[in-house]
Amino acid sequence: MTVVGREAGGVARAVEDYLQHMTVERGLARNTVAAYRRDLGRYRLFLEGREITAVRHITRHDVSAFAQAVVDGSDGGSALSARSAARTVVAVRGLHRFWALEGLSESDPAADVHPPALGQRLPKAISIAEVTAILEAANTESPAGARDRALLEFLYSTGARISEAVGLDVDDLSIDTSQDGPAVVRLFGKGSKERLVPLGSYAARALETYLVRSRPSLAAKGKGTPALFLNQRGGRLSRQSAWSVLKAATERAGITKDVSPHTLRHSFATHLLEGGADVRVVQELLGHASVTTTQVYTLITAETLREIYAAAHPRALG
Repeated sequence: MTVVGREAGGVARAVEDYLQHMTVERGLARNTVAAYRRDLGRYRLFLEGREITAVRHITRHDVSAFAQAVVDGSDGGSALSARSAARTVVAVRGLHRFWALEGLSESDPAADVHPPALGQRLPKAISIAEVTAILEAANTESPAGARDRALLEFLYSTGARISEAVGLDVDDLSIDTSQDGPAVVRLFGKGSKERLVPLGSYAARALETYLVRSRPSLAAKGKGTPALFLNQRGGRLSRQSAWSVLKAATERAGITKDVSPHTLRHSFATHLLEGGADVRVVQELLGHASVTTTQVYTLITAETLREIYAAAHPRALG
């Protein structure tokens, strides 16, 4: 079968049209679109390997074969975990649904192809004592150290994603420690969705110290940026650098667990629920579109209760 991939109805062009749709019309975040591009790029190469470069020639058998290939690596790519394979298949299903709606194919060959079943995986969380040790491990004597403490306090206080934190500008904060009640911060989540999140007093004080004593000296090294968290050159702190800040603090705290910025987000949610917060409030704070996503954290607290009961009740085990 010889079909030019960039012609009308060609797979390569049709994939790009879908990614453009995700970016412009659906307004998905850049990182999300990049993940779709990676997954769909693998699908496109798989189809090319089967000499399929036109949308109308793709069958359900082709889609099913790809779903299996990402699990066992038979397409020449790395074998994916069940969770990553499921994400890839979901991306392909969305692609074909879009093509069918746009009239590029008469039917949807992916409609009945389902991702591999996932086992229940609970988010990782660390204890309050471990979080405290990490936060206190930041050396606040240098401008960069004060920034690090402010960043870590901010992540745990708000449950923000790392991309949300490093994307903040100074004007997104509303800090006034002389007023009653917590300060607030404006976060921009997936799809540029905006939400207001309270900022605890520890984080507010750490941020105020950083803004007054440290950020000006960091900003003086750059060309001027509204970014809240600055690097040593006065530019916006990157996600990779923020990750390194947490890794260094974790090592100084003597914690050997694998701790990532998302670990602080998971811990934020878990500790709120353990403290009695309503799951829908936590959903709003995390910026989850569905409460179902947030409810996985309730499984953690239920597991904690079972462990305590088993250890404390005289007739729990026997």
